[in-house]
This record gives sequence, C-alpha cells and structure tokens, in this order.
Amino acid sequence: MAGFFSKLFGGGGKKSDIDAVVEATLSGILEKGGFDLEYNLTTSKKEEVTEIKIDFSGADEELLKDHKGQLLDAFQLIVKRVTQHNFPDVQTNVLVDCGGYREESEAALIERAEHLKTIAIEQGKSVYYRALPPKERKVVHQYLAQDARVKSRSLGDGLYKKIKIFPVKNQGGAGADDASMSDEG
Repeated sequence: MAGFFSKLFGGGGKKSDIDAVVEATLSGILEKGGFDLEYNLTTSKKEEVTEIKIDFSGADEELLKDHKGQLLDAFQLIVKRVTQHNFPDVQTNVLVDCGGYREESEAALIERAEHLKTIAIEQGKSVYYRALPPKERKVVHQYLAQDARVKSRSLGDGLYKKIKIFPVKNQGGAGADDASMSDEG
C-alpha cells in the first residue's frame, strides 16, 4: 500500500510538471480501483491560479455520479491535495466532472431556488430550502443575490444548513430581519 500512496503524494523525485503528476495520480487510482474510466485533463493558468479540469467518461460514469457525486468530490479532493503537496508554491483550483453532472446539479439547485423565491415574493413570507452542504449553499446564495427583491441566510449548525429565503421589505430599505434591530433603543 505504501507504493500506492507514494504514487499519489510523490515518494520519488519531485516532478516539475503538474500535468504529469495529476496524470500519474489519476492513472494510479483508476488502475488500483479497477475503474473502467477515461479522463480528459485540461490545465490553464488564470492570473496566479492554475486551473485543473478533469472530465471523466466511460462505463463507470454512473458510479461517479451516484450518491450526489461524492466520488467526484473525492477525486477532486485527492487531486487538490496531491498538487498542494507536490507544488506548495502553486495555487491550484481543481474541478472534477463527469458527463456534465456538475452543471446539471447546479441547474437543479437553481430551479428549486427560483421556485422558492417566487413563493416568498408572492406570499410575502419566508420560505426554507432543505439543508445543504456548503458548496451547494453557495450556488443558491449567489443565485438569489442577483434578485434585489429577496435575501437569503443560512440557518443551523454543522456542515449542512438550511437556507431561509425572505422578501425584502421596502420600508426604509431595511430587510424583514433587520427591522426589529433599528427601532430598539
């Protein structure tokens, strides 16, 4: 097993090429895991950040997408850690996808947020989005921030939090939750 981890984290000589390290990592994982997958690796540099995009395809695509894409997230985390370990001075952003899964997932989140936003505006009351992990909450909050008629806030403790979506009250520009603070003295 030590050979596997040395392949992942670079036990031998340091390689100077991010692409080569990522390819060696992915090949090792796919081979050791017995996955029937291929991948397309794209690396680009935007300002000081190296963007690494990996798109999987093959017979085991559904396995990667299963359980809300947790295996995609795992691949993404491993590649991120390997690049951080081998290239500590290089800031990387890693995105792992499979057959457009990330885009479809984001579209479903936005569609549900749009529905709840409409209810909040029409009924003039708060509505709640189910508990979501941080990256999914970020998508919802960013989408809702584009509409000045509503505000959103995460509620709860822990990793998974609900999102409260509420209409903005036009009285002096104060939101529904801010009004109680301004009148107290």
